[in-house]
Amino acid sequence: MGRGMRAGRRPKAPAQSGRKAQMQQVQALQKQMEEMQQDLEAKEVTATAGGGVVSVTMNGKKELTALTLDPDVVDPDDVETLQDLIITAVNEGMRQVDELSQNEYGKLTGGLGIPGL
Repeated sequence: MGRGMRAGRRPKAPAQSGRKAQMQQVQALQKQMEEMQQDLEAKEVTATAGGGVVSVTMNGKKELTALTLDPDVVDPDDVETLQDLIITAVNEGMRQVDELSQNEYGKLTGGLGIPGL
C-alpha cells in the first residue's frame, strides 16, 4: 500500500475538478437563461376586453405595442367605461406575459422553485 493510504479508503479526488464542472454547469445555465430571456422579449401576447372592443398587444418586456379600439366603444359621454376596458385589457396582457415567462423558466429550472424566476 502506498504511503498515506489506509485500507478501505480511496484517495480524495481533487476538489478543483468538481468546482470547475459546477462552474461550467452554472455558465451553461446562465447562457440558456439569457437566450430564453431574448426569446421571451421577442414574443407577443394579445388580450381583449369588453368582448373584443378593446384589444392590446404586448411584447415579452411588457411593453404595449398595439392598442385597437372598436369605434363603437368610443362614447364621449362615457369615457370612464373606455378607460376601464383599456386598463382591463392591459392588465390581462401583463398577466399573460407573466404566465408565459413562468412556463418557460419552469421548463429550464425543472420546477426547482428558484426565487425570482
